[in-house]
Amino acid sequence: MKKQLKGCQIIVECLLEQGVEYIFGYPGGQIIDTFDALYEKRGQIKQILTAHEQGASHAADGYARVSGKPGVVI
Repeated sequence: MKKQLKGCQIIVECLLEQGVEYIFGYPGGQIIDTFDALYEKRGQIKQILTAHEQGASHAADGYARVSGKPGVVI
């Protein structure tokens, strides 16, 4: 029997499939389940917590430009 995944777990699996190594952002009420799912994969995806959303988008943009890898903001 296959294990059923929650939507937040599917998001994390998709991020892993795309080769995401880092995500930028900070937890909030609506996205906390996704952060919990990311915590379960903490060895594979690292979280960079920022002070606000704009900083996260700039950090992800800079990371993507320098590394050539996906820059993800949550």
